[in-house]
This record gives sequence, C-alpha cells and structure tokens, in this order.
Amino acid sequence: MRRVIAPAAAIVITLVTAVPALATATPTIDSRATSTAPRKTPVAEGYGGAVSTVDLDASRAAIAVLKKGGNAVDAAVAAGAVLGVTEPYSAGLTGGGFIVFYDAEHHKVHTIDGRETAPRAMTPTTFEGIPFEEGVTSGLSAGVPGAVAQWDLALRRFGTISLKQALKPAIEVASQGFVVDQTFFDQTQANLARFKDITSTAALYLPNGAPPPVGSVFRNPDLAATYRELGRRGPDWLYGGQLGKEVVATVKQPPVASGVTRKVRPGLMELSDLRDYRALLREPTRVDFRGLRVYGMAPPSSGGSTVGEALNVVDALPDTGLHEYLEASRLAFADRNKYVGDIPGVPLKQLLSDGFAKERACLVGSLAMTSPVAPGAPDGDYQACASPEGTSTPTAAEGPETTHLVVADRWGNVVAYNLTIESTGGNGIVVPGRGVLLNNELTDFTFGPAPGDPNLPGPGKRPRSSMAPTIVFDDGEPIMAVGSPGGATIITTVLQILLNRYVWGMSLPEAVAAPRASQRNTAQTQAEPAFLQAHQSELEARRHSFASVAEIGAATALEFTGKGRVKAVAEPVRRGGGSALVVRPAD
Repeated sequence: MRRVIAPAAAIVITLVTAVPALATATPTIDSRATSTAPRKTPVAEGYGGAVSTVDLDASRAAIAVLKKGGNAVDAAVAAGAVLGVTEPYSAGLTGGGFIVFYDAEHHKVHTIDGRETAPRAMTPTTFEGIPFEEGVTSGLSAGVPGAVAQWDLALRRFGTISLKQALKPAIEVASQGFVVDQTFFDQTQANLARFKDITSTAALYLPNGAPPPVGSVFRNPDLAATYRELGRRGPDWLYGGQLGKEVVATVKQPPVASGVTRKVRPGLMELSDLRDYRALLREPTRVDFRGLRVYGMAPPSSGGSTVGEALNVVDALPDTGLHEYLEASRLAFADRNKYVGDIPGVPLKQLLSDGFAKERACLVGSLAMTSPVAPGAPDGDYQACASPEGTSTPTAAEGPETTHLVVADRWGNVVAYNLTIESTGGNGIVVPGRGVLLNNELTDFTFGPAPGDPNLPGPGKRPRSSMAPTIVFDDGEPIMAVGSPGGATIITTVLQILLNRYVWGMSLPEAVAAPRASQRNTAQTQAEPAFLQAHQSELEARRHSFASVAEIGAATALEFTGKGRVKAVAEPVRRGGGSALVVRPAD
C-alpha cells in the first residue's frame, strides 16, 4: 500500500456536519428546521478519489479523509463508522462485514472477513423449534461482533491512519447529530413494537415514545462516547475488556421492559468468545467473464461464488436476455444452498469452473424451470449435459438490511465494503449506555432440523452470508466496484448490475437505477413494479411467475472512466437515494 502524502500522525480529519451541535448532551432530538442541509446526489464524476454510500454524512467523511491524504482503506473505515451512527439499523461496531480491496501499488486483490461468529456454546440444534421471529429479537441471535477487528486489521495492514483517527468523523456526527430522513423514520416506525419492549432501545430511538420526526436532528451522545473510548483504548476494550463485558451482560440478560409479554431469549456469548475473535484475510473468488475479471468474497460469504457461477452459466448460453439471467441465478442458488457455508471442503474451484457452468447451462431451455431445482454435482467430471442430482436445499431467511460503500483514492486503490447487523435494527437491543444496537446475525444460520446443511450453526462458526462486494478488472486494471444491501437479493442485484453494464450496454447510473428482479431458486421471482410493467408479459409467456416487492437492494458503485477520472454512482430513489461524491469534481 502506498503510504505517501503525509504520515499518519499528520493527518487530522475534521468533518463539518450538516447540522449544528446542540447545547446539551440530552435530549437526543431537535425539531429545528433543516432546510439548509445539503442534499444527496446519486452521481458524481471527477478526480482525486471518489466515494458512494447510502448516506451524505458517511460520504462526506470519506471525502474528508481522502482530501487530507488518507487512502481508500482509511476512508472506507471512517465512512463505515459514520454509517454506524446514521444507518444504525443496518451497521455498527457490534456488527460485521466483508471488504474486497485492490492494492494498486502491488496489483493485488485482498479480502478481509469480519463476519460475526457463533459462541462456542452454540450447537447445530440450538435454533431448532424456535420460531424465526422469536430468534430475531433475542440475545441468542447475537453473534460475536467482527467490525472493530476488521477495521483494525484493515488499517494496520493497508491503511495510513490509526483507528482513533478513523473514528473522529463518526464521533463528530454522533455528537452534533444528523437530520432524520423518511427512511430512518420509517425503519424506526417498523420496529416500534419491539423497540418499546427493550428499555435501552426505547430510551434512545423512541425518546418521546415515538420515532424522531422527519427533519429533526438526532444525536447519539452515548455512541460518541463509546467511539471516543474505543479510539483511546483500542480493540481490546471490546475483545475482552469493559465494553466486551457490557456486551456479554446485555446478551445474557436483555433489558426487557416491565410487563412485556414478548419472549426475549438470553444468549450464549461469553467474554472468552470475544477474546478469541479474529478478522481474517482470505483469498478472493475470481471468474473471467467476456474479457473481464471479476473478484468477490469467498466463503463464509456466498456472494463471490454465486455471482461468479451465475456469470459463468450466462457465458455458456447462446443468448443472454432476462430469461437467461433468471435461470442462471436459479441454478446458482440451488448450488449455493447445497454446498456453501463455513465448513471445510466447499468445492469452490469446481463451482466456479467452466466445465460445471456448461453442465448446468444445459438445463436452461426456452421455458422457465420449476423451482426448487436440484443442485448439480461440482465433482470435476462433467458431461455435455448432466441431470441434476440430489434434493434441493431451501434458501434460508436473511434480513434485508445491510449497507454497502465503495471508495477509490488518488493512487488507484479501491475498496468495496459490505457491513451489517443483519435485520433492520439488528436484534433490537441497545447495549445500555453505549448507544449501539446488537446484531442478530446468527439468524442467518439454518434453523433446522436440516441434516447435512452446510449452514447449520456450530461453535465458532460464521453464518453464511450473501454479501457480495465486487471489483471488476479489464486488462489488469480495476474498472468498476459494486455492491448492495438486501439479504439474499444482494447476489441478484450485483449480478443484474453487471449484466446491465457489460452485456446490455447500460451506463453505470442506468445499470444501478434499472428495475430489478430476483430469482433465488424459489417458485416465484421477486420483482419491482417497474420491472413487472416492462417485462412481466414476455416472461410469463416463458412460464416465469412473479411476486411484486416495493424495492430490491440499494446499490453503490464506481467506475474508472479514463485518464484518472472516476465516476461514483448511488441509487437515485431506492432507500431514499444515496450519496456520490468525488474529491475534485470534473468541470
């Protein structure tokens, strides 16, 4: 990694937030008018570096880091920490995530696994007999958090600033506040019933017994103090220190309000689980697609393998239309569900082989297959057209929330970063006095009974994820980075954007904004209303069946357009629209 421009100690990051500070530490909301707050823009093009996130404050934090001489990793960690403030129902320091990073100096792609882990006391039968919704709001669903260890590893190996410096923008936003938008209000409203049942959560996110109103300024002084102390004490404060003790105490005895009838189960996490946690460097997945090289995240993420397999299947077909996209995704999900998890011996090389893709592509005809289709046999012995073997494994439920960001710096380094606490609002439990929600990541495991399922829980195991941070290369140089939130629809969102851009000839803003459909080896394909309006008749004639959903994903992306110029792209509408910024805008 290039460590130039300024030594770490010389980089001072100051983020001028869109709202003024309040005079006191409490209350947490301020109803002053915010008409002067800057607006998010979904596309920005220019030089010197770029960022795209779902949130203006997070994007501005990343740009501030880049302008002060920090690199893409520094900026990504700073933006991720800010998202823990402004997108607290999707990300936070007690969550986890995956980073795909291109090191321009050494021409190498690295990935960092910060996925949460199950406590050592968890077994394959822990969730059996527990209703899924009961698991969501519980201490039992809280995984050992990986975000802080991931931030620390990323900065130590590839960054130029300390964790303390990277947290400064987030501390400022948490202290001064951010403007409540419609998305934040709606997400709080959707969680109203369970937030009311947890005393610490109600005190923070329902300060007057209701969600903070749109246009008010929301502050989180407890989180500001937590970040400040984390910067001072370092990651060990969480992984075995006082903060870790408070997390464990909250998991084991959730602060349930008096008289609540909701069953909130205690969890299994111990302080030793936190001490044992490690973020991991892993080899990326890689496939070649029509002259391009596509890198993604390996297991325990299924993003890289499933996007990669689907691209290979598409490449093996004579035609590439929406029918072929849906069928390739259907087949790739059948194989993902059968073979991918945090287990030894995932047949990753064969799942991503051309021979396996051609064998699977033989099943694609003029009419849609009936799901669930059976998985293939990625065994290295491929025939011209083999029948599928075995029985299908259903796609487990995954929370729709997560967030994604992309960053590029002046030296050509690139980061694609998915971070999450799983469901919208995680497990709904705020650590008292710390201003942060716990994750419910362990609900990504298969609840069972499901003998042989690669995604059953187990001691120290990481639940399978669909997060798919992706970087695309042409002739050895990065040309695009992309990713999205959305649970299992992350995979289809990334896949569809890649096809939109590189097969169907859309510009990157068009590829991100285009209406989406998501086929995940289910009887019906989820699709947005605009997709159905444009394509339902032609695809139903080919026996596809659809279920309408309001929106799928909320992607962020960037691409290099030549001569040092970079274009950052966010959603124009989905999830309230995103924020794309560059260091020096083009004229």
